[in-house]
Amino acid sequence: MAANKAKMKIKKGDLVQVISGRSQKNGGDRGKQGKVIAVYPETQRVLVEGINRVTKHIKAGATARGTRTGGLTHTEAAIHVSNVAVVDPETKKPTRVKTRVETVERNGRQKATRVRVAVKSDKDL
Repeated sequence: MAANKAKMKIKKGDLVQVISGRSQKNGGDRGKQGKVIAVYPETQRVLVEGINRVTKHIKAGATARGTRTGGLTHTEAAIHVSNVAVVDPETKKPTRVKTRVETVERNGRQKATRVRVAVKSDKDL
C-alpha cells in the first residue's frame, strides 16, 4: 500500500471527537471526545486518549528486580484521521479546520503567519 503523505489538519494536543463508528450504546466510541496523544502522518492515523481502547496480552516474564510481568493491559490503538474531527472551542461540537494568514510585525518587518481556525465559529484553535 502506498503511503499517502497528505498534510493532516489534526495536531498533537488537539481536542477531537469521534464522528464515525459504533455508537456508545453499542459499545463503540462515536461521540466521545479526547486529546490527541500522537499523530502518524505516514499511515494517516491519530492516537486519542481514552478512545479505541484495546486489550493486549503481554507475555509473562521477569524484570531485573525479579518481579513478574505480563497479563492483560488496556491501551489505546490508533484511529484513522477521517473518523475524528477537531472540537470547536466555543460550541464544543465537531468542526472542520481552515487556515487564515495573518501579518505580524517582528523586528520592524512584516511577516505572514498561518493560524488554524475553526470553520463554524471562526475562533483560533
